[in-house]
Amino acid sequence: QSVLTQPSSVSGSLGQRVTISCTGGSTNIGDGYYVSWHQQHPGKAPKTIIYSTSNRPSGIPDRFSGSRSGNTGSLTINGLQAEDEADYYCSSRDKSLKAYTVLQFSAGVKQKLLFPQQWRSSCSLYF
Repeated sequence: QSVLTQPSSVSGSLGQRVTISCTGGSTNIGDGYYVSWHQQHPGKAPKTIIYSTSNRPSGIPDRFSGSRSGNTGSLTINGLQAEDEADYYCSSRDKSLKAYTVLQFSAGVKQKLLFPQQWRSSCSLYF
């Protein structure tokens, strides 16, 4: 079974640059599927900050950027600001799956959602 893996947490200092990795395999990121990144603050709904690997939705600051190399997608945050402290999720379609499955490794929670053929994984960023 395929899965996306991220570091459980990343730490940084204000003004610094941090990169969060999202490693998949040959049936998802490595097969050319796009990576998306989502930011979630405690008690708030997740917000998409990167879609189609490297594109930012309107209103997302350009200090957020995304890239992909081989089986790995990356989210880079330049010039960290206090409000960037949050959980960050990566997601990618997976051709071997029939349901959209969320894996939150830090909490050990596995939950099915309604979107097809994607995996999602999480990473906490703290200061």
